[in-house]
Amino acid sequence: MSINTETARKVAHLARIAVKEEDLRALAGELSAVLAFMEQLNEVDVTGVEPMTSVTPMRLPRRADVVTDGNIQSQILANAPDAREGFFAVPKVVE
Repeated sequence: MSINTETARKVAHLARIAVKEEDLRALAGELSAVLAFMEQLNEVDVTGVEPMTSVTPMRLPRRADVVTDGNIQSQILANAPDAREGFFAVPKVVE
């Protein structure tokens, strides 16, 4: 797939990138090269290949799945403009 200068101008506008008129041809060439590389990657057979998060096999550390209240209620309510009886107090909205 080839990108022309008009499409490159539109992409630059959508990306909010200021591109000089004389640089549009080079931008179109670079965008065409990116699309060609993506087409090349689509030809690779990846059936049976598991997704990886890293090149080295490792597992992320996990914490125990325990329900808690965090034990920091006083710290959280310290930032509240108005707190009463352990809760955020908000003004009445509906009468």
